[in-house]
Amino acid sequence: TECVSGCVCPEGLFDDGRGGCVEQKDCPCIHNNEWYSSGEKIKVDCNTCTCQKGVWKCTDDVCYGTCTIYGSGHYNTFDGKFYDFDGSCEYVATQDFCGDKNSSGSFSIITENVPCGTTGVTCSKAIKMFLGVMKTLSNRNATLLPAILEVIPDTKKFSEMTVGLYLVIEASNGVMLIWDKKTTVFIKLSPDYKGKVCGLCGNFDDKANNDFTTRSGLQESNPLDFGNSWKQSPTCPDVTQEIKPCDLKPHRKSWAEKECSIIQSEVFKICHSKVNPHPFYEACVHDACSCDSGGDCECFCSAVAAYAQECIKAEACVFWRTPDICPIFCDYYN
Repeated sequence: TECVSGCVCPEGLFDDGRGGCVEQKDCPCIHNNEWYSSGEKIKVDCNTCTCQKGVWKCTDDVCYGTCTIYGSGHYNTFDGKFYDFDGSCEYVATQDFCGDKNSSGSFSIITENVPCGTTGVTCSKAIKMFLGVMKTLSNRNATLLPAILEVIPDTKKFSEMTVGLYLVIEASNGVMLIWDKKTTVFIKLSPDYKGKVCGLCGNFDDKANNDFTTRSGLQESNPLDFGNSWKQSPTCPDVTQEIKPCDLKPHRKSWAEKECSIIQSEVFKICHSKVNPHPFYEACVHDACSCDSGGDCECFCSAVAAYAQECIKAEACVFWRTPDICPIFCDYYN
């Protein structure tokens, strides 16, 4: 209808988004703001996607779900809902005893949270795994000292191994627990449990907006009401307000923000378009402010490691540890 200055592709060719013109079969695809040429493959969770004529074609394998609990009460559910809950009690992290009181199930994982620091925030002290037998992983003093492990051997139900920094327990029913022996735990479930679990880790139905389902089956919008419903003992006090440790300890805030800025820095640049760094940065500052009775560097390192773990899941491997920042001496001794 009118003349517009600029460049256009010749008849039959298409703009490739990078200043060139290509045939349709060579059209690139975009993922997380990055361009991929036709024929290139990427991993999305456990599926492989191939770029074909400008469109992603993906395998449709059903993937394991992962719930992460780390630091001072940070939760990332199986469906990717990120929230904070600081309760001092034992809570159901996840189980398949859902629905009516007589429902049957095969496993239950309980986390025991206790105050860590003087601001009132809580850290996971012990993990209890019920698989017909009970297995307790315990960091008894809720400090960041080497943890004590109570073993109830039952080789038919599960296998146990150490992988790097982590203790891994894999059960025969498709439940896996990965623990750093401090305040971080990853719970992995096989696809068979989709939509069949409940607890602080959500219901694993690929919808994050209904993860705040209480023990009685009601939908909540408030994480505190949701979290309180999953406590194991009715005598534990309810959590009534969100704790903001940086407001309570303002002298720690600038240090916390400076240290945690690594998450938003160039170091993690490759990951920023794949995993939103903001909630992990906020959680890091929260933890660095709250660990005011020792172990503050350990709290900071666990918070950054949680973001690095999500980056690895998104195929962005970041080498962020240095001799000065959260060093691990495996290489030195290996």
